[in-house]
Amino acid sequence: MEMVNTHGRPMISMSPRLGELLTRATQTPDLETALWKVLSEYMDMKIAALKEAVARFEQKWGMTLAEFSRRCREGALDKDIYSWDVEQDFWAWEQAVTLLKHYEALKP
Repeated sequence: MEMVNTHGRPMISMSPRLGELLTRATQTPDLETALWKVLSEYMDMKIAALKEAVARFEQKWGMTLAEFSRRCREGALDKDIYSWDVEQDFWAWEQAVTLLKHYEALKP
């Protein structure tokens, strides 16, 4: 049987030590509010870090990921697209863009 709070949502269950740490760290007396605050701040930090990563790649290559991908497909990158550096940048850049979209979609 699942326990729910007065809002009809599942109740949060955690150790008293963790609950105390959350409420003290967030300076919020309510455990659910404290958890939301931590998660929201975490997502904000992830989004900021991912935006910085995307901006670094855009500055390094002088284009967006879409343009970079198009140039790779067309053989117009002026670099060996199969070189270690180009492939590593592509995969890290694509991951940053994908995760950024994911976290932005999760924001309320």
